Amino acid sequence: MLRHSEELAVLVTCEQGKPLAEARHEIAYGAGFLEWFAAEGERAYGETIPSHKIGSLLQVRMQPIGVAAAITPWNFPVAMITRKAGAALAAGCSIIVKPAPETPLSALAVARLAEEAGVPRGVFQVLVGDPIELSTPLLRDTRIRALSFTGSTEVGRLLLRGAADTVKKMSLELGGHAPFLVFDDVDLNKAVKGAMAAKFATSGQDCLAANRIYVQRGIYGDFVEAFATAMRQLKVGHGLDPLTEIGPMTKSSVANKCRVHIDDAAAKGAHVFSAVRDEGLGSNFVLPTLLSDVTDDMLIAREESFGPVAAVLPFDTEEEVLARANASEMGLAAYVYTDSLRRALRLSESIEYGMVGVNTASFTGPPIPFGGWKQSGLGREGSRHGIDEYMELKYVCFGDLAA
Repeated sequence: MLRHSEELAVLVTCEQGKPLAEARHEIAYGAGFLEWFAAEGERAYGETIPSHKIGSLLQVRMQPIGVAAAITPWNFPVAMITRKAGAALAAGCSIIVKPAPETPLSALAVARLAEEAGVPRGVFQVLVGDPIELSTPLLRDTRIRALSFTGSTEVGRLLLRGAADTVKKMSLELGGHAPFLVFDDVDLNKAVKGAMAAKFATSGQDCLAANRIYVQRGIYGDFVEAFATAMRQLKVGHGLDPLTEIGPMTKSSVANKCRVHIDDAAAKGAHVFSAVRDEGLGSNFVLPTLLSDVTDDMLIAREESFGPVAAVLPFDTEEEVLARANASEMGLAAYVYTDSLRRALRLSESIEYGMVGVNTASFTGPPIPFGGWKQSGLGREGSRHGIDEYMELKYVCFGDLAA
């Protein structure tokens, strides 16, 4: 992958639409999971239990679960494969990958590189085609012992039901609705820079994207002005243009949902700030848009937009914003910007999300346990916990060892 990183990056951009610089980052990020799990496989330790039975030896072993399947999304068409397959292969499992129908070529390219790297035939397989036709036999086949999925909560629920009859081990990384909390004691420029990064990475098509940006009222006006100024400087265009920072939406349905959210908010009183329109852009392009004075009854405050539309909401107190941030069935990622260590510790403990970035918009990578609470998923990917999703715990008791 590293040897062919530029070719893979161009393929991702052409297929998914993200700017080339982000595609390059994804390839390096994805290869990092293979490197991490290659080493982590050597540390899949069991344990010895001090025996409560005289003359007995008690062991716990970690063994590969068997054949695994992975259903991956279109927003990170390479990295979401390697994050799952790297863990499965390191655990000793073969894996079948079904990529999103929008991005099959990236998955096939990774499979071709796996062959070149010497992965035995059949150990890493890619199936492309209709999602229902392919996922149904994967769910029903008893030989598939584990299934990992990244995608919407709605589809995750369907897969969970479908896997019940064969009682598969499931790991689900589902929807996000990330709150981004900005308190008035923080440096304004640092907060704006963090919010821009958290909102507009992957052109907003990211489950970690800041969907609700809560700003304390003392700096609310200044934040909106600074954010709008920074947003208008973003370059929208073709992903292969080296100046592009925001590419097209991969699916027309995503672009349409963004427009629905903008129209709904505007109709209910939000102020709309948009980048300068280029008439040459196609219908899948959504201009970076800031919605200020957003209220909790607007669609964008209740649903994940999954595009370059930033909703900014004012708040007064810590207790208030914590309750509003937690008032969601989603619980993937949250962001807290404050210069108060005590507040940061309180909120990182009380906020109901699986991952929390304090004064940073960048916290992912192979060593961290990626996953959410509530209806944002089950299990974890990456880190030492990620390999556990593809292993079974076996307890063994050796008796009659007394001399």
